[in-house]
Amino acid sequence: MDKPSPWDRVAILAVTLLFVPVGFLQAQGKQATAKDSKLPAVAADATGGGQAAGSADYVGAEVCKTCHEEMYNGWEKSPHWKTTLDTKGGPSHQGCEGCHGPGAAHVAGGGDVTKIFTFKDATSKAITDHCMTCHAGGNQHMNALNSLHTKNNVSCISCHSPHHAETKEFLLAKPQPQLCYGCHLTQQAQFEMPFHHRVNEGLINCTDCHNVHGTELPKQVRMAPMLDAICLKCHVDKQGPFVYEHAPVKVNGCGSCHSVHGGPNPHMLKVSNVNLLCLQCHTTSTFSNAPGAPSFHNQASVFQACTICHSAIHGSNFDATFFK
Repeated sequence: MDKPSPWDRVAILAVTLLFVPVGFLQAQGKQATAKDSKLPAVAADATGGGQAAGSADYVGAEVCKTCHEEMYNGWEKSPHWKTTLDTKGGPSHQGCEGCHGPGAAHVAGGGDVTKIFTFKDATSKAITDHCMTCHAGGNQHMNALNSLHTKNNVSCISCHSPHHAETKEFLLAKPQPQLCYGCHLTQQAQFEMPFHHRVNEGLINCTDCHNVHGTELPKQVRMAPMLDAICLKCHVDKQGPFVYEHAPVKVNGCGSCHSVHGGPNPHMLKVSNVNLLCLQCHTTSTFSNAPGAPSFHNQASVFQACTICHSAIHGSNFDATFFK
């Protein structure tokens, strides 16, 4: 076999130099594709189209500060600011973009608000769904999507202000009870009554009795630790269990006799005369199965208040007639 000539060697070397770089570039392209496929998943784009955003679409909170410094200064004092230090969820869960979505397109568009999620232009449902991506857990928010507030198009930012909160806790837009009075005018009037729970005085808050994010009970009322009426959390002497229970207390609750927010009558009773309250059930009719008042009870003179004798009206361990 003849040895290759010098010209043959030159031709072989030229072919080698031509195809080796091409193969190298192809291999690099495959590695880059594999690397991109391993990038962490990120949130959908700000417009809600569901298109995945890469890490390059996030610019960081410091970039947002260049235009929104006043909002940033308020936000950095809030609990939300700590998300900037949490790298576990990636850039889609950090800083401003954790709530507003990736900001690169917004910045490139010169502040185009259509390129980012803005709460003031979103529907109540969209805002609630947005907040629930982080706040859905825990016993405070588990019924948020079915709460009376949600069903009446009251969104999270109707009560909370992430950038300009006026309270140290819960990022409330106003302190309680003024925040609640913005809608609940009837209850505001009740707390102005002569006999009322001391909400206006600051002794208790609306949220001590109500879970504003929803409960399984009417009026979004909370339950006491022992799964009794929330009233018994403070009025523990009425809790029992008693040997002789007063049925309305257990069956209908405190609201069967009391105006729970406030009223014109002592003890926040629904009627001015105690006897009239008792006679709503204790009549000669049989609708309530409650015993009627004895014939010798002359309520015009001696027996003007049932609780003079029946003092243990919420329940007793000693007497079936609640004398003691």
